Amino acid sequence: MSSSGLFDVAVLGGGMVGSAIGFGCAERGARVVVLDEGDVALRAARGNFGLVWSQSKGDGMPAYAAWTRQSVALWPALAERASALAGRDVQYRAVGGLTFCLDEAEFAARQLFVQRMHNQGQEGLQMLDRAQLQALMPGCPLGPEVRGASYQPADGHVDPLTLLRGLQAGMRAAGGVHLPGAAVQAVEPIAGGYRVTREDGSQVEAQRIVVAAGVKTTPLARMIGLDVPVRPVRGQNIVTERLAPILPLPASAIRQTGDGTVQIGVTSEDDGSFATATTTAALATMAARALRVLPVLAQARMVRGWAALRPMTPDGFPAYAESTTHPGCFVATCHSGVTLAAVHAGPLAEAVLAGVLPEHARDLHPDRFVGMTHVSSH
Repeated sequence: MSSSGLFDVAVLGGGMVGSAIGFGCAERGARVVVLDEGDVALRAARGNFGLVWSQSKGDGMPAYAAWTRQSVALWPALAERASALAGRDVQYRAVGGLTFCLDEAEFAARQLFVQRMHNQGQEGLQMLDRAQLQALMPGCPLGPEVRGASYQPADGHVDPLTLLRGLQAGMRAAGGVHLPGAAVQAVEPIAGGYRVTREDGSQVEAQRIVVAAGVKTTPLARMIGLDVPVRPVRGQNIVTERLAPILPLPASAIRQTGDGTVQIGVTSEDDGSFATATTTAALATMAARALRVLPVLAQARMVRGWAALRPMTPDGFPAYAESTTHPGCFVATCHSGVTLAAVHAGPLAEAVLAGVLPEHARDLHPDRFVGMTHVSSH
């Protein structure tokens, strides 16, 4: 069966990136359909750490750093809107963010990284020694090995699943259609646009297509004439029982959520596998480091461990493009779907409707991968 009428935009992928773009397009008056595999999809969104993070983004890629800073600046407005649409607070807190250093070697390496980021235009990022860190978080029970941390006052964190709920609710409230339950099999040109056929035989037609399918990006991008190599990189997480407040600022691998649980992460397992099983060794390694930062966690019960897949390009940076062979067809892929949600729902959605990618996104074109070793994806 076919949907009735021609949509303005069909987004292929209903995770964090696709939902943000679909929401942004629908809120701007476009007739939007989001095609989504549904609960079987290998979503990065379900394993996201929930950081809205600029301090570590874009080393060696100024366009990505600037795109990230733009998104962080737009985040307060997105958080207010998404909270209203979700019916509950997305718990966005721009309280600053830390990357802990546990010895002199880590501290020295992080100092060099911070200097590089300064040279690439990042403002506010600084190193704090232990005394400064303790002054920033009086009463935080830091372990004796904590030497210091990098600190970016603009960074923060959010509840990613409530954010996803808000984006999808907003898309529907603006008249968008969410069609989960089947993978896309083909995209073909028709008069005035494109026809998308799914594995259950259903079809939709749209003037514009956006491929935002995470780890499934590569084969879908080929359907619109783009070569975008993406591989799955597994990340494992731990969450504890709810605890009294102990960590007022989020850090790159440990944060206390608004609900009081402590989330601990995160691995970066690049074996080309689409497996999402947890491993005792990885969970133990993450837990051991977390205990060095906050020894009080030794008394906390682990409630759950899980893994999810991040979509990763060959250089680790996002990729955006419009197809030259399929005008009006775009691809958007990144592993920073939460941090970049505000630019995806804002400038990128506007660009899809206007047919011209914004400057920072144009600088992240996948043609930079030509000559690199492509990775398998399916």
